[in-house]
Amino acid sequence: MTTTLATRAADQQLLKVTGGRPLTGRIRVQGSKNVALHLYAAALLADTNLVLHQAPAILDTGVCAQILTHTGTHTHVPGDGTFHVVPTPLLRPVIHHNLGAKVRTTAVLAAAVLARTGQVDFPAPGGDAFCPRLIDRHLAAMEAAGAEVSVDENGRSISAVVPPGRRLHPFRVDVSTPYGPSLGATVTAVLLAARIPGESLITRASIEPEVTETLRFLTERGVRAAWDDEGLHVHGADSISGGQFTVAGDRIEAATMIMAAAVTGGTIDLDGITLPELPDSQLQVFADAGLHLTSHGGGIRAAVGEGGLRAVQARTGPHPGLPTDTAPQLAALLTQARGSSHVFEAVYPQRDTHVAPLRALGADITADGQDIRIHGPAPLRAADVQAADIRAVTALLIAALVADGTSTIGGMYHLARGYGRLLPNLAALGADITTTAAEA
Repeated sequence: MTTTLATRAADQQLLKVTGGRPLTGRIRVQGSKNVALHLYAAALLADTNLVLHQAPAILDTGVCAQILTHTGTHTHVPGDGTFHVVPTPLLRPVIHHNLGAKVRTTAVLAAAVLARTGQVDFPAPGGDAFCPRLIDRHLAAMEAAGAEVSVDENGRSISAVVPPGRRLHPFRVDVSTPYGPSLGATVTAVLLAARIPGESLITRASIEPEVTETLRFLTERGVRAAWDDEGLHVHGADSISGGQFTVAGDRIEAATMIMAAAVTGGTIDLDGITLPELPDSQLQVFADAGLHLTSHGGGIRAAVGEGGLRAVQARTGPHPGLPTDTAPQLAALLTQARGSSHVFEAVYPQRDTHVAPLRALGADITADGQDIRIHGPAPLRAADVQAADIRAVTALLIAALVADGTSTIGGMYHLARGYGRLLPNLAALGADITTTAAEA
């Protein structure tokens, strides 16, 4: 199925969830969505054939494959968890505008093309719509490396071009924002530096797994990178080989599945990820909320302790802080926790698209700017709800698993963008879930 047809099919589906069933069993976590999206961009730097293993079976994987294909790079996704890339010596310096508008890593993909060709045209980022996706730090990295950047009057079309007679050169760039280091801009700067001879310096760089895994991919292929008090030093390589590389387990999916089981009072075993791969603050918040996590069979076992779910005071933040991509799901979990919880969103100025539909399901939840407050336990009841971003839809799914009655959830397209097997996995754990066609 093409990405366009898959998107249309997901758009036409509604999710029916009947709550009240404890989720118990064992499932395998997919390859990380967020890591994979950055590796798909890094793949554009490879000079020889590359195979990525454990690529998540999500819509965004298909979109990125089409974006790479549009540049002239031969890409094949056979459906067995692999992502095959055959480089082209003549890369087309364009990120397809319609396809690029579907993913948030457009600027990162553009940086890889710019590093190879000295020019690129690309659209502003797409993806989730819970807040604007600023790319000023991405553009600053491109300019620091010697490109001239222009943006159209609508801010939707961008070009970066190295002036005639010049080349990209080693650079220094600060990728910090008022909300912490920019993950995406750090990867953009890394991809640029990886193909530039000499040493570039990225100050106040992000240390998120998306960054460290991209660095691991590149350093295994001849790029040198080192951290010190100044920042991240990257020494570019004349060539970057392909070969084989495995995408790390998805820590966001793991946390999501843990919360889905916990809210229903079940016990879950996760394969494909280990406790050290979950951020320290995520583990602390889970412990504070009354969840008991242990290493088990090479993976993770999670269950709610004897005292039940407890209210927490939490704050999202850069790694190893609480991932912002787990905050909506955490809010859904905390609707069933005893007491008053507070989740402060410190990464994005506003991320509250999950609040109103959770309230429709009966949650006692309010949002005031970056502050989300939840009082529980609240008796949730079935409702027809919808959200327009991946994690918000997932939060509604978690809440529906414990609500009385059968809920209808719209937004399957967004769910399919981030989770390849979430619904089959939940069904295997005992959830009462079906999909149905939306009415015209």
